[in-house]
Amino acid sequence: MRPFEYVEPANLTEACRLIADYGDRAKLIAGGQSLLPILKQRLIAPSYLISIKNLHELDYIRENGSDIEIGALTTHHSIETSPLIKEKFPMLADMEGSLGSIQIRNWGTIGGNLCHADPATDPGPALVALNARVKAASVRGKREIPMESFFVSYLETALQQDEILTAISIPYPPAHTGSSYVKESVRFGERAIASVAVSITMNGKKSKEARIVLGATGNTPVRAAAAEKIYNIGRNSGTEEAAGAAAEEAEPRSDMEGTREYKKQIIRVITEKALSQAAMRAQSPRKGVAF
Repeated sequence: MRPFEYVEPANLTEACRLIADYGDRAKLIAGGQSLLPILKQRLIAPSYLISIKNLHELDYIRENGSDIEIGALTTHHSIETSPLIKEKFPMLADMEGSLGSIQIRNWGTIGGNLCHADPATDPGPALVALNARVKAASVRGKREIPMESFFVSYLETALQQDEILTAISIPYPPAHTGSSYVKESVRFGERAIASVAVSITMNGKKSKEARIVLGATGNTPVRAAAAEKIYNIGRNSGTEEAAGAAAEEAEPRSDMEGTREYKKQIIRVITEKALSQAAMRAQSPRKGVAF
Protein backbone atom coordinates (compact mmCIF):
# COMPACT_ATOMS: atom_id res chain seq x y z
CA MET A 1 0.00 0.00 0.00
CA ARG A 2 1.46 3.34 -1.04
CA PRO A 3 1.45 6.37 1.31
CA PHE A 4 -1.57 8.70 1.26
CA GLU A 5 -2.98 11.58 3.26
CA TYR A 6 -5.99 10.67 5.38
CA VAL A 7 -8.68 13.36 5.53
CA GLU A 8 -11.83 13.29 7.67
CA PRO A 9 -14.45 15.92 6.73
CA ALA A 10 -16.89 17.14 9.37
CA ASN A 11 -19.99 17.03 7.17
CA LEU A 12 -21.29 16.22 3.70
CA THR A 13 -20.74 19.76 2.40
CA GLU A 14 -17.06 19.59 3.32
CA ALA A 15 -16.74 16.10 1.85
CA CYS A 16 -18.19 17.33 -1.46
CA ARG A 17 -15.74 20.23 -1.51
CA LEU A 18 -12.76 17.96 -0.82
CA ILE A 19 -13.60 15.43 -3.52
CA ALA A 20 -14.12 18.30 -5.97
CA ASP A 21 -10.77 19.90 -5.05
CA TYR A 22 -8.71 16.70 -5.13
CA GLY A 23 -10.38 15.14 -8.17
CA ASP A 24 -9.02 11.79 -9.30
CA ARG A 25 -6.19 12.02 -6.76
CA ALA A 26 -8.66 11.11 -4.00
CA LYS A 27 -10.86 8.17 -3.04
CA LEU A 28 -13.74 8.07 -0.59
CA ILE A 29 -13.73 5.42 2.12
CA ALA A 30 -16.66 4.40 4.31
CA GLY A 31 -16.58 0.84 5.68
CA GLY A 32 -13.60 0.00 3.47
CA GLN A 33 -14.66 -3.61 2.85
CA SER A 34 -14.31 -3.14 -0.92
CA LEU A 35 -11.64 -0.43 -1.07
CA LEU A 36 -8.99 -1.76 1.32
CA PRO A 37 -8.24 -4.98 -0.62
CA ILE A 38 -7.72 -2.92 -3.79
CA LEU A 39 -5.39 -0.55 -1.95
CA LYS A 40 -3.39 -3.45 -0.52
CA GLN A 41 -3.00 -4.95 -3.98
CA ARG A 42 -1.84 -1.54 -5.27
CA LEU A 43 -4.44 -1.59 -8.01
CA ILE A 44 -5.10 2.05 -7.13
CA ALA A 45 -2.84 4.55 -5.38
CA PRO A 46 -4.74 7.70 -4.32
CA SER A 47 -2.87 10.61 -2.83
CA TYR A 48 -5.80 11.37 -0.52
CA LEU A 49 -8.20 9.06 1.30
CA ILE A 50 -11.34 10.93 2.36
CA SER A 51 -13.11 9.12 5.19
CA ILE A 52 -16.87 9.70 5.37
CA LYS A 53 -17.53 6.89 7.88
CA ASN A 54 -18.43 9.35 10.66
CA LEU A 55 -20.90 11.43 8.62
CA HIS A 56 -23.84 10.27 10.71
CA GLU A 57 -26.22 12.36 8.61
CA LEU A 58 -25.89 9.59 5.99
CA ASP A 59 -26.68 6.73 8.40
CA TYR A 60 -30.45 6.18 8.62
CA ILE A 61 -33.47 4.18 7.47
CA ARG A 62 -36.71 6.15 7.30
CA GLU A 63 -39.99 6.56 5.51
CA ASN A 64 -40.08 9.48 3.10
CA GLY A 65 -43.55 9.92 1.68
CA SER A 66 -44.21 7.07 -0.76
CA ASP A 67 -40.64 5.73 -0.42
CA ILE A 68 -38.32 4.20 2.11
CA GLU A 69 -34.96 5.96 2.12
CA ILE A 70 -31.72 4.34 3.25
CA GLY A 71 -28.68 6.52 3.93
CA ALA A 72 -25.51 5.55 2.08
CA LEU A 73 -23.59 4.88 5.32
CA THR A 74 -26.17 2.48 6.70
CA THR A 75 -24.52 -0.85 7.39
CA HIS A 76 -25.71 -4.12 5.89
CA HIS A 77 -26.50 -5.38 9.41
CA SER A 78 -28.69 -2.36 10.11
CA ILE A 79 -30.72 -3.08 6.96
CA GLU A 80 -30.89 -6.78 7.75
CA THR A 81 -32.29 -6.16 11.26
CA SER A 82 -34.39 -3.03 10.63
CA PRO A 83 -38.04 -3.55 11.72
CA LEU A 84 -39.15 -1.14 8.97
CA ILE A 85 -37.29 -3.07 6.24
CA LYS A 86 -38.53 -6.40 7.58
CA GLU A 87 -42.11 -5.12 7.51
CA LYS A 88 -42.09 -3.37 4.14
CA PHE A 89 -39.31 -5.09 2.15
CA PRO A 90 -38.44 -8.42 3.80
CA MET A 91 -36.69 -9.51 0.59
CA LEU A 92 -34.02 -6.88 1.33
CA ALA A 93 -33.55 -8.19 4.87
CA ASP A 94 -33.21 -11.74 3.50
CA MET A 95 -30.71 -10.57 0.89
CA GLU A 96 -28.58 -8.73 3.42
CA GLY A 97 -28.56 -11.77 5.69
CA SER A 98 -26.84 -13.75 2.92
CA LEU A 99 -24.16 -11.10 2.30
CA GLY A 100 -20.73 -12.01 3.65
CA SER A 101 -19.92 -12.69 7.27
CA ILE A 102 -21.39 -10.92 10.28
CA GLN A 103 -18.15 -8.90 10.54
CA ILE A 104 -18.58 -7.63 6.97
CA ARG A 105 -22.24 -6.82 7.53
CA ASN A 106 -21.45 -4.95 10.75
CA TRP A 107 -18.87 -2.68 9.10
CA GLY A 108 -19.64 -2.56 5.38
CA THR A 109 -22.09 0.06 4.11
CA ILE A 110 -24.76 -0.14 1.44
CA GLY A 111 -23.36 2.93 -0.35
CA GLY A 112 -19.83 1.58 -0.45
CA ASN A 113 -21.06 -1.73 -1.82
CA LEU A 114 -23.02 -0.08 -4.62
CA CYS A 115 -20.21 2.30 -5.56
CA HIS A 116 -17.76 -0.60 -5.84
CA ALA A 117 -20.08 -1.99 -8.54
CA ASP A 118 -18.98 -5.60 -8.31
CA PRO A 119 -21.61 -7.49 -10.35
CA ALA A 120 -21.28 -10.55 -8.08
CA THR A 121 -22.41 -8.78 -4.90
CA ASP A 122 -26.00 -8.93 -3.67
CA PRO A 123 -27.63 -5.48 -3.23
CA GLY A 124 -27.45 -4.37 -6.88
CA PRO A 125 -29.82 -6.91 -8.46
CA ALA A 126 -32.24 -6.68 -5.52
CA LEU A 127 -32.47 -2.88 -5.71
CA VAL A 128 -32.87 -2.90 -9.50
CA ALA A 129 -35.74 -5.37 -9.12
CA LEU A 130 -37.36 -3.03 -6.56
CA ASN A 131 -37.08 -0.06 -8.96
CA ALA A 132 -34.89 1.89 -6.53
CA ARG A 133 -33.07 5.16 -7.19
CA VAL A 134 -29.82 6.50 -5.78
CA LYS A 135 -29.31 10.08 -4.66
CA ALA A 136 -26.01 11.83 -5.31
CA ALA A 137 -24.58 15.15 -4.13
CA SER A 138 -21.70 17.36 -5.27
CA VAL A 139 -20.69 21.00 -5.09
CA ARG A 140 -22.79 21.42 -8.25
CA GLY A 141 -25.98 20.23 -6.56
CA LYS A 142 -28.02 17.06 -6.13
CA ARG A 143 -29.52 14.54 -8.53
CA GLU A 144 -31.21 11.14 -8.63
CA ILE A 145 -30.19 8.18 -10.76
CA PRO A 146 -32.41 5.15 -11.45
CA MET A 147 -30.71 2.07 -10.08
CA GLU A 148 -31.18 0.40 -13.44
CA SER A 149 -28.89 3.06 -14.99
CA PHE A 150 -26.46 3.30 -12.08
CA PHE A 151 -24.20 0.39 -13.02
CA VAL A 152 -22.33 1.25 -16.22
CA SER A 153 -19.73 -1.51 -16.51
CA TYR A 154 -17.49 -3.72 -14.39
CA LEU A 155 -16.56 -1.70 -11.25
CA GLU A 156 -17.95 1.44 -12.90
CA THR A 157 -21.00 3.51 -11.99
CA ALA A 158 -22.81 6.54 -13.39
CA LEU A 159 -21.46 8.76 -10.59
CA GLN A 160 -19.30 11.65 -11.74
CA GLN A 161 -15.82 12.12 -10.27
CA ASP A 162 -16.99 14.78 -7.82
CA GLU A 163 -20.25 13.10 -6.73
CA ILE A 164 -20.98 11.28 -3.49
CA LEU A 165 -23.76 8.73 -3.20
CA THR A 166 -25.91 9.90 -0.29
CA ALA A 167 -28.99 7.65 -0.20
CA ILE A 168 -31.03 4.91 -1.81
CA SER A 169 -34.76 5.51 -2.28
CA ILE A 170 -37.13 2.55 -2.75
CA PRO A 171 -40.75 3.20 -3.76
CA TYR A 172 -43.56 1.30 -2.10
CA PRO A 173 -44.86 -1.15 -4.71
CA PRO A 174 -48.50 -1.57 -5.76
CA ALA A 175 -50.76 -3.96 -3.88
CA HIS A 176 -50.29 -7.68 -4.54
CA THR A 177 -46.57 -7.34 -5.19
CA GLY A 178 -44.11 -9.98 -4.06
CA SER A 179 -40.34 -10.21 -4.37
CA SER A 180 -37.60 -12.77 -3.87
CA TYR A 181 -33.81 -12.94 -4.03
CA VAL A 182 -32.02 -16.24 -4.62
CA LYS A 183 -28.33 -16.83 -5.14
CA GLU A 184 -25.99 -19.75 -5.56
CA SER A 185 -22.53 -19.60 -4.00
CA VAL A 186 -19.80 -22.04 -3.05
CA ARG A 187 -20.44 -21.38 0.65
CA PHE A 188 -23.20 -19.45 2.36
CA GLY A 189 -22.45 -15.73 2.46
CA GLU A 190 -19.79 -15.79 -0.24
CA ARG A 191 -19.90 -14.04 -3.60
CA ALA A 192 -22.57 -15.32 -5.92
CA ILE A 193 -21.83 -17.76 -8.71
CA ALA A 194 -25.17 -16.54 -10.04
CA SER A 195 -28.07 -14.66 -8.49
CA VAL A 196 -31.54 -13.48 -9.42
CA ALA A 197 -33.88 -10.90 -7.91
CA VAL A 198 -37.56 -10.90 -8.83
CA SER A 199 -40.44 -8.52 -8.16
CA ILE A 200 -43.92 -9.44 -9.38
CA THR A 201 -47.18 -7.49 -9.21
CA MET A 202 -50.12 -9.83 -9.63
CA ASN A 203 -53.66 -9.30 -10.95
CA GLY A 204 -55.38 -12.35 -9.61
CA LYS A 205 -53.32 -15.29 -10.81
CA LYS A 206 -51.88 -13.36 -13.75
CA SER A 207 -48.71 -11.29 -13.62
CA LYS A 208 -49.35 -7.60 -14.21
CA GLU A 209 -45.64 -6.70 -14.14
CA ALA A 210 -42.56 -8.82 -13.53
CA ARG A 211 -39.03 -7.54 -13.03
CA ILE A 212 -36.38 -10.25 -13.31
CA VAL A 213 -32.80 -9.14 -12.64
CA LEU A 214 -29.76 -11.38 -13.05
CA GLY A 215 -26.59 -10.87 -11.02
CA ALA A 216 -23.05 -12.22 -11.36
CA THR A 217 -23.66 -13.11 -15.01
CA GLY A 218 -22.09 -10.11 -16.74
CA ASN A 219 -20.42 -6.77 -16.08
CA THR A 220 -23.56 -5.35 -14.43
CA PRO A 221 -26.90 -6.60 -13.10
CA VAL A 222 -29.11 -7.28 -16.13
CA ARG A 223 -32.88 -7.31 -16.53
CA ALA A 224 -34.00 -10.44 -18.34
CA ALA A 225 -36.41 -8.71 -20.73
CA ALA A 226 -37.44 -11.79 -22.72
CA ALA A 227 -38.09 -13.75 -19.52
CA GLU A 228 -40.20 -10.90 -18.16
CA LYS A 229 -42.30 -10.82 -21.32
CA ILE A 230 -42.87 -14.58 -21.25
CA TYR A 231 -43.88 -14.54 -17.59
CA ASN A 232 -46.22 -11.59 -18.02
CA ILE A 233 -48.24 -13.34 -20.73
CA GLY A 234 -47.96 -16.89 -19.42
CA ARG A 235 -49.66 -16.74 -16.01
CA ASN A 236 -47.99 -18.97 -13.44
CA SER A 237 -47.68 -21.72 -16.05
CA GLY A 238 -45.02 -19.53 -17.68
CA THR A 239 -42.61 -19.91 -14.74
CA GLU A 240 -40.54 -22.72 -16.21
CA GLU A 241 -40.47 -21.16 -19.68
CA ALA A 242 -39.48 -17.75 -18.28
CA ALA A 243 -36.68 -19.34 -16.24
CA GLY A 244 -35.36 -21.02 -19.38
CA ALA A 245 -35.46 -17.70 -21.23
CA ALA A 246 -33.53 -16.00 -18.41
CA ALA A 247 -30.82 -18.65 -18.69
CA GLU A 248 -30.60 -18.05 -22.44
CA GLU A 249 -30.33 -14.28 -21.96
CA ALA A 250 -27.52 -14.59 -19.41
CA GLU A 251 -23.91 -14.29 -20.53
CA PRO A 252 -21.86 -15.86 -17.72
CA ARG A 253 -18.17 -16.59 -18.17
CA SER A 254 -16.46 -19.90 -17.50
CA ASP A 255 -14.09 -19.67 -14.54
CA MET A 256 -12.88 -21.66 -11.54
CA GLU A 257 -16.42 -21.68 -10.12
CA GLY A 258 -17.94 -23.39 -13.13
CA THR A 259 -18.38 -23.49 -16.87
CA ARG A 260 -20.66 -21.16 -18.79
CA GLU A 261 -23.09 -24.03 -19.37
CA TYR A 262 -23.14 -24.95 -15.67
CA LYS A 263 -23.88 -21.36 -14.68
CA LYS A 264 -26.73 -21.13 -17.21
CA GLN A 265 -28.27 -24.19 -15.61
CA ILE A 266 -27.90 -22.58 -12.19
CA ILE A 267 -29.61 -19.43 -13.48
CA ARG A 268 -32.53 -21.47 -14.81
CA VAL A 269 -33.01 -23.24 -11.47
CA ILE A 270 -32.75 -20.18 -9.21
CA THR A 271 -34.93 -18.04 -11.52
CA GLU A 272 -37.71 -20.62 -11.39
CA LYS A 273 -37.41 -20.72 -7.60
CA ALA A 274 -37.42 -16.92 -7.25
CA LEU A 275 -40.45 -16.53 -9.55
CA SER A 276 -42.41 -19.13 -7.60
CA GLN A 277 -41.55 -17.50 -4.25
CA ALA A 278 -42.37 -13.98 -5.45
CA ALA A 279 -45.71 -15.06 -6.95
CA MET A 280 -46.66 -16.84 -3.73
CA ARG A 281 -45.81 -13.78 -1.67
CA ALA A 282 -47.73 -11.49 -4.03
CA GLN A 283 -50.86 -13.55 -3.40
CA SER A 284 -50.34 -13.63 0.36
CA PRO A 285 -53.40 -12.61 2.40
CA ARG A 286 -51.24 -10.17 4.39
CA LYS A 287 -52.47 -6.72 3.32
CA GLY A 288 -50.26 -3.69 2.90
CA VAL A 289 -47.03 -5.63 3.13
CA ALA A 290 -44.54 -5.62 0.28
CA PHE A 291 -42.41 -8.73 -0.06
